[in-house]
Amino acid sequence: MPSDGPMTSDDLRWEPVRFLVFSGSLRRDSYNSKLAGLAAAVIEANGGDATVASMADFDSPSYDQDVQQAEGFPLGAEEFRRQIEACHAFVVSSPEYNGSVPGGLKNVIDWVSRYHPQPFNERHGLLMSASPSMIGGNRGLWALRVPLEHLGARLYPDMFSLAQAHLAFGTDGRIADADLAQRFTTNIVNFMASVEASVHYPCMKQAWVEFLGEHPEPALDRVE
Repeated sequence: MPSDGPMTSDDLRWEPVRFLVFSGSLRRDSYNSKLAGLAAAVIEANGGDATVASMADFDSPSYDQDVQQAEGFPLGAEEFRRQIEACHAFVVSSPEYNGSVPGGLKNVIDWVSRYHPQPFNERHGLLMSASPSMIGGNRGLWALRVPLEHLGARLYPDMFSLAQAHLAFGTDGRIADADLAQRFTTNIVNFMASVEASVHYPCMKQAWVEFLGEHPEPALDRVE
C-alpha cells in the first residue's frame, strides 16, 4: 500500500494467494492424487498460486521424541514444514483408512507439530477426499479435522468428498458428473475467497484458545 499520495489501481494489486495442494496417499495411481491435481488446476484458473506436492515428499519414520532429541527432524518433516510455511493456505485430499486418518499423514502432522513456531497455527486449510465407498472418505476427514484444529489451523467448514471415486473420473481425468464438478469448483473458489479476505483484508486477529481456563504450559502447547 502507498505511504503517501492518492491511492491508485496499482496499489490494490495484491500478490496471488499461495496454496499448498497435496494428497494424503502414497499410492501411485491414487484417486486422491487425481483430486488434488484437479484442485490445483481450479486454484490456478481462478488467480491463485498452487504448489502441488506429493505425500512421498513428506513421508517420515514413526514419531519418537527420543529420536527427535538425538537426531533432529527427518527430511520429510522438514520439507512439510517448509512448504506449509511458504503458503497462505493448504488443500489436502486424504483417503480414509479404516474410518480414520492415514497413519503416514497423521505421523508427519505429529512431527511438524513439534516445531517452534508451529506452522499450522492460523494457517487456512481445505479438506477433501476421494474413495470408492458410498460416503467418499468423509469419516476420515472428520478425524483429520481433530489434530489440525487442535494445532490452530483454520479449516474451511465445507469439505468435499468424492464417493465411488473409481467411477467418478471421466476419460479426460476430470469429474464426470457436471453438477458434482461444479460443486467441487464452487467449494474451492469459496475457500479461496475466504483465504484472500483473511490475508489481504484482516480486520481482527484472535488467539486460538482450545480449553477455557487452561493455563499456558510449554510442555503442552502446540499453538503459539
